[in-house]
Amino acid sequence: MNLTEAVAAMGSGALTEERLRLHVFPLFSATFAKPGIYLANHSLGRPLDQTEDDLREGFHLWQSKLGDAWDGWMDEERAHRSRLAKLIGASRPDCIVPKTSAGQGLRTVLNALGGVPRVVSTMGEFDSVDVILKQYAAVGRIRLQLVSCQGADGGIDLSEWMETIRDGVDLVVISQVMFMTGQIVHDLDTVAERCHRVGARLLVDAYHAVGVFPIDVAGMNADFMIGGSYKYLRGGPGAAFLYVSPDAISSGLKPVDIGWFAKEQPFNYERPDPPRFASGGDAFLESTPPVLTYYQARAGQQLTLELGVARIREYAMDRLGHLKRYLADAGIEAEGADGDHGAFLTIETDSAVSLAEALEDGGITTDARGRFLRLSPDYLTPDSAMREVAAALARCLHRVVS
Repeated sequence: MNLTEAVAAMGSGALTEERLRLHVFPLFSATFAKPGIYLANHSLGRPLDQTEDDLREGFHLWQSKLGDAWDGWMDEERAHRSRLAKLIGASRPDCIVPKTSAGQGLRTVLNALGGVPRVVSTMGEFDSVDVILKQYAAVGRIRLQLVSCQGADGGIDLSEWMETIRDGVDLVVISQVMFMTGQIVHDLDTVAERCHRVGARLLVDAYHAVGVFPIDVAGMNADFMIGGSYKYLRGGPGAAFLYVSPDAISSGLKPVDIGWFAKEQPFNYERPDPPRFASGGDAFLESTPPVLTYYQARAGQQLTLELGVARIREYAMDRLGHLKRYLADAGIEAEGADGDHGAFLTIETDSAVSLAEALEDGGITTDARGRFLRLSPDYLTPDSAMREVAAALARCLHRVVS
């Protein structure tokens, strides 16, 4: 049974563990063969069995057609961009520019702004974004201001940060979900309005949001969005994207990070001077793309769209809520499982790294970022596994702390 048939067999109601076990778990038979409990929140979400077949399909085009494989590969690129456009609520597929990392998308924007742009961001951005911004500032390519968006109560407070968005700022960079704590940054449409009022552009890092809850990038009015396949879309590393809004495209923004695929007709090999670029977001394409990433990401995107992001979110909140209660019953306080957090729980402790290592030794895969242990159950995590995790974590805490 393929994934479309499997999802159809489940019906349109709310997801349940029983129906997921019956129809969706079999789509992951290879990864389920690996023992242990998987609650990691990093790049390698559990892939579908179909992903291996999809990669073979992309390779077979090369093997059987050689140079003529490009016709099929470009069809898959267009399908890849269309699926991502649906997942983030983009109005046009050409607004999606495939990238191998979110950081590559950020650099594309920074390099397109010209001059020495003034950039405002937060102190809570993911390492890739953080190190790129700081290095660009260190070599004089941007002027950078980093401001905390954490309130006194530990929640998100944008009031002080918003005051830094004033005349003279060119780009504002902020995550939709903070990678370390899982906190959601709400009201990004208000941030976009503030940016546009002072002549700045807004770039949203949606890496921890895409596939977690419904996104409406057009309604948000962001100028740019970066993200990737990550755990939630089950596409692994290398299948990232940059979204460029229709307004940003039509504004005359001139990308510098481009290549021959950005030409008006790349396979005609004409060499006008200056170059003639493709229309719309295609003008942001680069050189020869890593085409197999489109196949690598396909099954995960398809399953997410078939299940529906809103339905996945509803079930994920149920899973997170159960795990949070089991942890509380074991005397462990966790944050998350509410409308202000993304797809994982966090436990704040100086022993986060040690706890992740201890759990791994017991066959439970989690991850730690700084002082935060992150636990990310999903629709492949049975209730029995979450009970086991709570009990194991209580034992580990006792050993580590004592």
